[in-house]
Amino acid sequence: MAAKIMILNGPNLNFLGIREPHIYGPTTLAEIEASCQQLAGYLGVTVSFHQSNLEGELVNLIQSAHGNADAIIMNPAAYSFTSIALIDALKIFEGPKIEVHISNIHARDELHRHSITSSASTAVICGLGPYGYIAAILAAVQKLGKLPEAVPASLHGLRTNNKA
Repeated sequence: MAAKIMILNGPNLNFLGIREPHIYGPTTLAEIEASCQQLAGYLGVTVSFHQSNLEGELVNLIQSAHGNADAIIMNPAAYSFTSIALIDALKIFEGPKIEVHISNIHARDELHRHSITSSASTAVICGLGPYGYIAAILAAVQKLGKLPEAVPASLHGLRTNNKA
């Protein structure tokens, strides 16, 4: 059975390519979705891609992933720094939860430097631009043990003890 990955995008990401291109680059959210779908097809997984400016809608989507998705990839955007509701919803989901930030939040201004939603995430990828979504899909599929045999062995990862 193919792995199912839900990709969630928070507020203002619908304006990627227009909004602060000096920080986020020229790539649109539609282009990111297309590249995610292309990689998902290659890996034999399914991806559902969502964007909302509404915190409650993102909480509902996370809750809907329970029993319907194997992994969540989320760019919480501004909610990274404010949302206890997203943290609580993410804690309910038992599969891999990978947080993605297009910019390197650790090199940003004080307001954009500390993601509180990271505490409920399995892993965090930041600063890779739109490629962060590709890295997140590969990581999620690898964590699920669903990488196809055709994928080079180096992408399957090294043996790790993930108890830490």
